[in-house]
Amino acid sequence: MARENFAKAKTYRELLVKIKDRSARVGVVGLGYVGLPLSMELAKAGFRVTGFDIVKEKVKLLNSGRSDIDDIPDNIVKDMILNGRFKATTDFGEFARMDTISICVPTPLSKTKDPDVSYILETVNQVKKYLEKGTLVVLESTTYPGTTEDLILPLLEETGMKVGRDFFLAFSPERVDPGNTKYTTENTPRVVGGITPACSRVAKLFYEQSIPHIYSVSSTRAAEMVKLLENTFRSVNIGLVNEVALMCDRLHLDVWEIIDAAATKPFGFMPFYPGPGLGGHCIPIDPHYLSWKLKTLNYYARFIELAGDINSHMPEYVVDRITAMLNQRFAKALNKSTILVLGVAYKPDIKDVRESPALDVIKLLEDKGVRIYYNDPYVPVIDWNRSKHKSRKLTKSLVEKADVTVILTNHSSYDYQWIVDNARAVFDTRNATKMVKRKRNKVQIL
Repeated sequence: MARENFAKAKTYRELLVKIKDRSARVGVVGLGYVGLPLSMELAKAGFRVTGFDIVKEKVKLLNSGRSDIDDIPDNIVKDMILNGRFKATTDFGEFARMDTISICVPTPLSKTKDPDVSYILETVNQVKKYLEKGTLVVLESTTYPGTTEDLILPLLEETGMKVGRDFFLAFSPERVDPGNTKYTTENTPRVVGGITPACSRVAKLFYEQSIPHIYSVSSTRAAEMVKLLENTFRSVNIGLVNEVALMCDRLHLDVWEIIDAAATKPFGFMPFYPGPGLGGHCIPIDPHYLSWKLKTLNYYARFIELAGDINSHMPEYVVDRITAMLNQRFAKALNKSTILVLGVAYKPDIKDVRESPALDVIKLLEDKGVRIYYNDPYVPVIDWNRSKHKSRKLTKSLVEKADVTVILTNHSSYDYQWIVDNARAVFDTRNATKMVKRKRNKVQIL
């Protein structure tokens, strides 16, 4: 256990010492899918961590030793609470006691797809009130290149303190993949970029205490661009394969067969898979941050915009395919039908519905007069069209009364053979039924 030292670091060298011996007091702002896993890793490494959040119910839940995040079981939070390694609070006055402050707040898009950095600015203004010499501030929230240097730095320097001497400022993009048990916060390499060389050294040392592989880049702008490249790469490639799915439909080809065959090539090809759209906080949103930034420099990011257009229209394509299936199989109009949706989380085996394309598909169907039922073992309640709906128990009678059962999230707990055997018709957007015996004309895949 690190020695107890409640004296606040006042200089660069003092901060380095406190980080190395784990006596630094660590603050993490935002206790969601990024902040809570980070807090737990830092606490397990021996730091005393204070988690900050504006949601009182979340703070109360965490302090009782319970977690609301898929990847963090209750027992880990409970152990860190009982060992005095973690506590949650809504009191931003506690910033004054912190040696390091990691900002992990949301960065959504506005309705016009412009970056909304209001949560970052609100947090930084609170940090500024209590900032003392010898503090490391790290932004982890995904944002456009220049945010740390152009927005955060001027606010913190309004205190009269100088970056790289009195306080230290860096950017280290989160790389959280909810539900991924192989790559977690603990073993996923970190990228770090500071405003000054001293800022980079402090931030690198800080993350090295809990994460084995740290890669330093030349600036905060470079680190911000790294994150956007990672997710833009995925968005563009998913957009490409979604368009290939549209092409294969016109050509009467099975896109999944094509991808599987191409994936046998041991070089020069990386398989991506089509689906009903993009979900999660990162991939549907982050590329728009880069596109927006480039527009301010009079540059049009064509790949990003095209991929975004294709991906955003996939829910409409799914509805069109369901409509055609109803007409061909039952000669039935969409607005006279009953549809069962399986899975509303944005990816398998988690409860996260952020930006889930399943919600878009459901809304489009309901707006057209369809009676909708849904089942998701991870999501008991969802809101759509401004009303709450509960997950139905997956029974034989429920499956049988639906004209079409639509698989939108391929949870591993589903018995797909049972679903195919009992459903009147199945539209599979994830190729989840690949390994089961499909009955002729009963199952269609995206």
